[in-house]
Amino acid sequence: MLLGAALPLIDFFIVNVALPTMDHDLHAGPAVLELVVAGYGVAYAVLLVLGGRLGDTFGRRRLFLAGMAAFGLTSLACGLAPDAWSLVGARVAQGASAALMLPQVLATIHSSTSGTHRARALSMYGATAGLSMVAGQILGGVLVAADIAGTGWRAVFLVNVPVAVIGLILAVRTVPETRSNRPAPVDVPGTVLLALSLITLMVPLTEGRAAGWPLWTWLALGAFPFVAAAFYVVERRADRAGRTPLLPPSLFALNGLRRGLPMVVPFSIGFGGFMFVIAVALQQGLRYGPVEAGLALAPMATTFFVASLMGPRLVGRYGSRVVTAGGLIQAVGIAMLMVAVWRDWPDLSLAGLLPGVALAGFGQGLQLPVLIRIVLADVPNERAGVGSGVMVTTQQSALALGVATLGTLFLSLEPSMGMGDALVITLAAQLAAIALTLLLSLRLPRAVA
Repeated sequence: MLLGAALPLIDFFIVNVALPTMDHDLHAGPAVLELVVAGYGVAYAVLLVLGGRLGDTFGRRRLFLAGMAAFGLTSLACGLAPDAWSLVGARVAQGASAALMLPQVLATIHSSTSGTHRARALSMYGATAGLSMVAGQILGGVLVAADIAGTGWRAVFLVNVPVAVIGLILAVRTVPETRSNRPAPVDVPGTVLLALSLITLMVPLTEGRAAGWPLWTWLALGAFPFVAAAFYVVERRADRAGRTPLLPPSLFALNGLRRGLPMVVPFSIGFGGFMFVIAVALQQGLRYGPVEAGLALAPMATTFFVASLMGPRLVGRYGSRVVTAGGLIQAVGIAMLMVAVWRDWPDLSLAGLLPGVALAGFGQGLQLPVLIRIVLADVPNERAGVGSGVMVTTQQSALALGVATLGTLFLSLEPSMGMGDALVITLAAQLAAIALTLLLSLRLPRAVA
């Protein structure tokens, strides 16, 4: 199950260090390259809640196997894409297959475990999610530089094929079948309106800068609040009528979800934006190769993993204050990184990056696994698929939003200010997002179920 959780997140970030070689080989241009990233992220985010609902209805093991198989096939299509637009189409299909697979992971954990077993499983899931985001960029750099059999950037997709085959074999042997005792029909109006809400927000923000902010981007952004309001009204009406909407507003009456989910948004925006911006800054600003750019983040992956292992024991003693402490440590790490960039750019070394990156990773490792536990703590088993869909949709949308907003800020400032100063300002924006997570962490339930 954790392998199924890792693959979609790895593939969201694995392309960051491969984009320059894709551009060179496919003559894609910045707007199409943005779609290679955004097409996956938007399809993934739009369909996650629906994937959770389908798992509740038809069986989570069945949907997990179907999603894993589709992910392997669409990864093969990405790796064999003959041109840039074929790659964009394959990435959209890959994101849709990931949306079938990922919600089943949390839903299966939630419905087949309890007590300390569930706490341990959720901590492992949180550690896997965070590590996958960092490891994706490291793995991407290594694969591009290795140029296995002349595959170049294609290897970042082709590597998924044998992994998906292994995942299918393991899943058939070990994953239990679970489903909701009271499955609800698909909420078609809610699904359509949620899709339109995410598309009208994420596509223009991701694609606008590269496309030169044409009229359609402003029209889409202008439509977003109206579509989102219509989605809320339709879902609330269905909830009050006793039907089961795609995203039940009554779910937000649960204390952990109501207080924990808003904190996932700024945390993930900062995380997603940082990973994209640092990849661009290291490769284009400091002229690091793909391997160096990936390995610069190895300290973050290491400390994240260590903090994730420490988390359950610390939570048992200090409760949700572990999340607040993690935010403070992350803030110190980002501040140290800002000082190092301001002082040493463009001669910043890996040794200069290490302290800030390592501290930031440690702080993130104390936050994410605990947040996931808090958000899902009160969700009843029969709504496990919906709850996990809401959780991962929020996380994935915020990650993509971070790439769109912090990435756009960085790339807009760089021509006039230079890459070093643009990076400092972007890190300051991430620091503001961390400050918001710190404030929100004070509202978390003190005891963590």
